Amino acid sequence: MMLTRAYWLIRYGGFALIGITALINPPAGVHQELYRSIQIGCFAAAGVALLGWLLVDLYPRYRRRGLPAALVLLAAASGLAGVTSGGGQSLVAFAAGAAVAAGFETDWPEAIAVAAAGMLPIWIAGPVFGASLGTLAGYPLLIAATLSFGRNRRFYRIQAEQAAALVEQYERARAEQRRADVLDERARIAREIHDVLAHSLGALGIQIQAAKAVLTDTGDVGRAVEVLSTAQRMAADGLTETRRAVHALRVDSLPLADELAAVVETHRQRYQVPVTFASAGAARVLPPDASLALLRAAQEALVNAAKHAAGEPIAVRLDYGQADVRLRVVNELGPGADPGDADGLTAEGPSSAGGYGLTGMRERLRLLNGTLEAGAGDGEWAVTAELPLASSDMNGGYPAATTVPRAAPSAASPSSPASGASAGSPSSPASPGAAGSPSSPASPGAAER
Repeated sequence: MMLTRAYWLIRYGGFALIGITALINPPAGVHQELYRSIQIGCFAAAGVALLGWLLVDLYPRYRRRGLPAALVLLAAASGLAGVTSGGGQSLVAFAAGAAVAAGFETDWPEAIAVAAAGMLPIWIAGPVFGASLGTLAGYPLLIAATLSFGRNRRFYRIQAEQAAALVEQYERARAEQRRADVLDERARIAREIHDVLAHSLGALGIQIQAAKAVLTDTGDVGRAVEVLSTAQRMAADGLTETRRAVHALRVDSLPLADELAAVVETHRQRYQVPVTFASAGAARVLPPDASLALLRAAQEALVNAAKHAAGEPIAVRLDYGQADVRLRVVNELGPGADPGDADGLTAEGPSSAGGYGLTGMRERLRLLNGTLEAGAGDGEWAVTAELPLASSDMNGGYPAATTVPRAAPSAASPSSPASGASAGSPSSPASPGAAGSPSSPASPGAAER
């Protein structure tokens, strides 16, 4: 607003100054009276044009049609005054000003019309009044140059407006992306915490139910205390695992190969069994949820190996391919294992952790377009998890795996103090799937993170 007022002060100040100059330095020569009459008419027309220009600035709804008309009148009157003599000849400056305004504020047709309105009076009346070659060529050239200047200003203004619009659009897109990232992060954390709590609370409920059954059926306080101690350890393990899950999803973690190596070493020391780990291929950076899914699959496979094939060697291998990453955990079934029974463990059913085992890991991998397969063959039990490396291209899913993890025995009857699937029996303080083996109260699924 202040800039507009400054422009109008300059315009009316210049108009008044040229008028005073015309009075001080009137036209001379044989055509002085004619020149004086022309200048008076041109000043009057220019004044009306300036007033119209001011009105369309004050009332923008008339600007589209009113501004070109006011500028054409101003340019024509100022151009005609330019072929006269004396101080009034300086009014041609307003023709140049009209050309600048037309180039900046109107479209090409209107801008050309304003420039032509300023040039034609010079070319038509100039030869009649004996104007010099400098007047006939110089003034039109000045009007053309100022028109070009106005068009350049318009071009830069349009570029600035487009750049501002792009910046605004970019900021909106960034805000939407940040919001989507926050929602995605919340969803990942919620899914992880849900899995941990579903396992921990489910197993804890079974242990409490078992303690209640021991007290009401047999009155054995010692056994009840033993079962409740197991439940307490499971609650502590669940809380620790929940914290670790949140931490793993919120901060950068170690490379997947290092995480798996640490899990393997922990399992080797805890169960005193030979466990090997190998990694092949060019290591890639995986999204946190993908790394966590593979890590949890390895932990659950090791837990199952400790439960169903205690003391048997285990081999863990991580392979990075061109388009996917594969984790394979293989353990020997042992001389006393029945391959037929092992094959039966591939049917749909409860996991070794009461719904939190490999079945849960399989569902997690499917959310990432991955697969998980488990089954027996050649005296070995193998668990294979695969994920695509191009996580940004996860638009469709792989076909569902044909096999699923081995199922644990069904929950015990009420006469049995605890379920073997989730909480272990009273004689075993903790189940391998929930709270570790009798030789190790802590669950690998909870402590190997």
